[in-house]
Amino acid sequence: MDSSQGSTIAGFVDNASIQRKQSSFDGVPVYVKELIAGGFAGALSKTAVAPLERVKILWQQTRTPGFHSLGVYQSLNKLVKREGFQGLYKGNGAGVIRIVPYAALHFMTYERYKSWILNNYPMLGSGPCIDLLAGSAAGGTSVLCTYPLDLARTKLAYQVVDTRGGIKDGMRGAQPTHNGIKGVLTSVYKEGGARGLYRGAGPTLTGILPYAGLKFYMYEKLKTYLPEEHQKSIVMRLSCGALAGLFGQTLTYPLDVVKRQMQVGSLQNATHENVRYKNTIDGLRTIVRNQGWRQLFHGVSINYIRIVPSAAISFTTYDMMKSWLGIPPPQQQKSRSVSAA
Repeated sequence: MDSSQGSTIAGFVDNASIQRKQSSFDGVPVYVKELIAGGFAGALSKTAVAPLERVKILWQQTRTPGFHSLGVYQSLNKLVKREGFQGLYKGNGAGVIRIVPYAALHFMTYERYKSWILNNYPMLGSGPCIDLLAGSAAGGTSVLCTYPLDLARTKLAYQVVDTRGGIKDGMRGAQPTHNGIKGVLTSVYKEGGARGLYRGAGPTLTGILPYAGLKFYMYEKLKTYLPEEHQKSIVMRLSCGALAGLFGQTLTYPLDVVKRQMQVGSLQNATHENVRYKNTIDGLRTIVRNQGWRQLFHGVSINYIRIVPSAAISFTTYDMMKSWLGIPPPQQQKSRSVSAA
């Protein structure tokens, strides 16, 4: 599909959706539409890359026997042999349950923060820098609201069970600790209370603030360089989303490694000391000292493979859902509120 065909398809969807939204979504509050658009975009992108996300989590753990020396294809093939096709999506249920409210809140709060900045601080202008500020604030908000679900998803994805002979990776010689989201959250709460549900939240927040901000900034910045005739091109939107995701992820990936190791610390093999980092800086220093600096980027290659379709699908789907639901730009929302007053 070339860019002109993508533009034609996007224009057709946008034009046709205007008529539908007048009958189906007329009168629905803008923030509700933003929640719907963000949640749908997040679920679609998360499911599309779930197998790669599973392998990435296993690669990030130095104590997962038989995985961290394999390539992408070999890891996926081994998971299928051990757990069947459904093994590729192990933990994805928790991931989708987390990503729907996370993405919904992320995109909605991004739009709300952006509108608030534009309305109250007009001297800052309306360029991509506003997207950097609004995206960072939205990332922090969505993480705080949904982090326990991310913890559950990681713990479920980390467990590898050989359904043929009972040989386990990740927790050798023991039955799986958790059987579902509820089991994970209950067990973690009993072990560490409410604080345990947010283990690893420090590096997550440290990473999401610049990542979310840079991601939105780069996406909106790249779109400003597109010729007007390609503004609605699906191919161009996918390309901008992919580049934005790659740029933001490269700068913040080491923090993701620290977060994952903190989250699964209690699941390490009994022959190894549990991972207990005091904070993000301590985690970074300890990993470099004990595992080498390369461990901070272990799995980054599959993250690149994963983030391209994930960010591209997420941004493009959200943009198209905004058009389908009739969500106006923040500048138009401001003018409408002024007119109504």
